[in-house]
Amino acid sequence: MRKGAIAVALLFLVLLAAFPLKMTIADAAAAETKTYVYDHAGVLNSEQAGRLEAMAKAYGAKRQTDIIIVTTKNAEKTDVQKLTEDFYDAQAPGFDKPHGNAVILTLDMNNREVYLAGFYKAEQYLDDRRLDKIRTKLTPDLSSGRYELAFEKYIKTAYKYMGIRPGVNPDNILFNLWFQLATSLGIAGLIVGAMAYRSGGRVTVHRRTYEDTSASRVISKRDQYIHTTTTKQKIPKNKGGGSGGGRGGGGITGGGHSHSGSRGSF
Repeated sequence: MRKGAIAVALLFLVLLAAFPLKMTIADAAAAETKTYVYDHAGVLNSEQAGRLEAMAKAYGAKRQTDIIIVTTKNAEKTDVQKLTEDFYDAQAPGFDKPHGNAVILTLDMNNREVYLAGFYKAEQYLDDRRLDKIRTKLTPDLSSGRYELAFEKYIKTAYKYMGIRPGVNPDNILFNLWFQLATSLGIAGLIVGAMAYRSGGRVTVHRRTYEDTSASRVISKRDQYIHTTTTKQKIPKNKGGGSGGGRGGGGITGGGHSHSGSRGSF
């Protein structure tokens, strides 16, 4: 009886140890089979698609967000925002879970429109304004047919913006690496210069060293007010508006998932 109890306990421990291991292997296999580039419109060749797949996987893992590209010929002429929402509902992308953290770029080749949407963590870090900025950066390349370059900018800029806390302008010069390096070098140069200056000893000669105070005095002084002239100039009002080309924003999918958004023509 005692031996039977020990055998059951050992079997239980083996199953307990094997179960999470099996789940870990399954999760890893699922991650390996994930697709990040859905080029249904055929704007990329196999080599380009492969490079973008690897880039989206690597950059997305660092931000714990699936970075996805979808291109479509859209023969049915469906609205590009609805295409994106339906894709999210049907494919259930997400780094952390199905229908989880994801940012999607949908390229509608029929209507010549592009739409970007951020879900969950990406909705917070890539709000409408940040998605507008990303879309503005890649639209010229889309218009010129440089699709791979445009998608690279999308992946890298989404990655960069998700590393900056929400509510801050992600294009602020303070976040540029070259500016940070230049500032660091400038500060280091000032410190070294100050140290070199102090190492030469203090200068003790000043203007009073050779000044004869008994023979030096002010002869006279005079202040004379002449006149004041005031002119008026009309300041023209700024009649210009913001940059065009985009409209709309985020929304909620048919499955009830909220998202940020940005759309425009190319």
